[in-house]
Formats: sequence, C-alpha cells, structure tokens
Amino acid sequence: MQNNRGKRSVCVDWDTPGGRRVVEDLAASCDVVVENFGPGVLERRDLHYEALRARRPDLVMVSISAFGQRGPWSDRPGFDGVIQAASGLMHMTGDPDGPPGSVSFAIADNSTAVHGFAALGYALLHRERTGEGQHVDLAMADVMFHLQDQLGQHVASGGSFKPKRVGRHHPLYCPVGTYDLPSGYGYLLVLERQWPNLLRAMGQPDLGEDPRFATNALRAAHQAELIPIVQAWLLSFADNDALVETCIRHRVPLGEVMAPEEAIGHPHFEARDMVRRVKDPIAGEVVIPGYPWKFSAQPELPELEAPLLGQHNEAVLEEVLGYSGAQVAELYAEGALHRGDR
Repeated sequence: MQNNRGKRSVCVDWDTPGGRRVVEDLAASCDVVVENFGPGVLERRDLHYEALRARRPDLVMVSISAFGQRGPWSDRPGFDGVIQAASGLMHMTGDPDGPPGSVSFAIADNSTAVHGFAALGYALLHRERTGEGQHVDLAMADVMFHLQDQLGQHVASGGSFKPKRVGRHHPLYCPVGTYDLPSGYGYLLVLERQWPNLLRAMGQPDLGEDPRFATNALRAAHQAELIPIVQAWLLSFADNDALVETCIRHRVPLGEVMAPEEAIGHPHFEARDMVRRVKDPIAGEVVIPGYPWKFSAQPELPELEAPLLGQHNEAVLEEVLGYSGAQVAELYAEGALHRGDR
C-alpha cells in the first residue's frame, strides 16, 4: 500500500515461452528496466542487460542486489538486517559496552531504492545528451558502506582511531549526545560555533572562562564534568516547550526524540504533507509517510492506489504492446499470466 502506489501490475511466469516473450517485449518498449534479483537469475533466462539492449540499444537498466553483480560476496543472499551487519552500520549502532544493534526500519532497502532513483535520473540525462543507455549495478551493501564518514579518520590516524559505537554521548565532541529532557529524551549538538550560544541560553557565561572547557578537545576530555552541568540545565525547565523555545531563540540545535506515530497530527509534518491519508481498495483509508520531494512544477500529488497482483495484465499488454484479446487469452491458457483475483 505504501511502496506500490501508482504502479500497474503485470504478473508473468517468465519460465514459460509466452511469459518470457512478454518480458522481452515490455523491456523493448520501455525507457527503464529495474530489477532486484540475485546475480545470475536474469542470465539464466537470457534476460540480462546485454540481451535486452540488443532490441533497445538506449535502454537504461538498474540492477539492485544485496552485494552487487560482481565481487566475492555477489552470490550471497542478503536482506536489510544482513546488510546492516555486513556494511559496518550495525557496528556503529548501540551502546559501546553492549552488543551492536540494528536500525529498526528498512534503512538499507529504502536508501538503496532512493540511490537507484538518483542513478536513473543521471543515466537518463546521459542518454538524452549522448543517445547511450547504460547498466547501473547497485548493491545494498555498497550504499550502506557509502554512508560511513569515519573511515578516513581511521586511515589518517595510522589505524589508532577505530570507529565504534558511541552510545549516548559522542567521545570526540561535547556536549553532543542524547540527554534527558523534562519529558522524554532529546539530542543536543553543540560544536565550536554553538558553544557561545549555549552559554547564553544557559545564562552561565562563566563556563566560557573555565579552562577545562576552552576548546572542543578540552570539553571532550572533561565530559564527566561538563555533561552533568548541561543535563541539569536541560531538566531545569518546566516542560519541553519552554526548553525548545529557549534553544531556538539562542540557535542551539536540540531535537526531541519522537516516536514514528507522534508525527501523526504534528504541525510540522502535517504542514509538510509528510503524513498522508490515502485510500486503498481493500484496507480503506490508511496512513502512510508522505512524499519527501517537493517539485515546484508538480506541487499537487495525484490520487494513487496500489494495484492487485496482475490487475493490469490486459490493459498493459494491449495498450503498451498492442497484444490482441486473443493473444492475452492464449497467455492465460499457457499459464504465462496470472491474476491475484482469479
């Protein structure tokens, strides 16, 4: 209901002669082919990029897999949690004294999909300028590995700095981390630029004269003394609203930790259309996350529904490929086409 809205569904058994022909014909008539089978699946059916581009040389194809089309791990099965573990993301998540933890939503799946969307845009722009299609090999593990920002620090330090889980408070920057608020938790980020702002917000300019806190490096070295002072100030407010208002006024970055369901009815997320109420033919009205891209040329989003399996077999094959009703009936008889409502 969330990820398939707006698609038209054709359900094909490509291990039948008719089903394979449908896939080949669709690929020849389309600008883009996206697939996320494991390496070798398309090759065994002669539906890989080189085979498909023989009929359409300017085809753009994106192959999404767990570990990529080549490499020692390319034939390994992988899902989101496996990718979080293999990419280093899980190593960096959780308390430093405890076991690694996973991000509790499909970050690898969804981030890779967005990377695929970005790749398609540039591949199509390249085709528009040169007339050339291309094949994009996109691995979930690569996408998650690409998010790392501490690998260079490890190399630059000669290996002495080893990226690790930081838990509530960052070991190199202070005060940066998760604090108790009057209600719940919040994340405070104060670097060199924000340090004077925080002192003004706290009404404690004398801390700026304390030699223990003169630089970020010193503040990090004296976390044990500084963190309790900041924590006490955060808890001195009657409620979160008063605290947040003070931080905003003094340009101190503070984010309250929100549960996903708290976005429902929240003024900011509602104003950004990030909580959407959409209709589904089976479930009725459902709430889903909104669309993050705000395009000026398409300010209004269309009303879309997720299709049933094979719902558009006839429509797509007749409209896009020009198949006759008799040809479609033959494909059903052969077992090449299927519908979820039959």
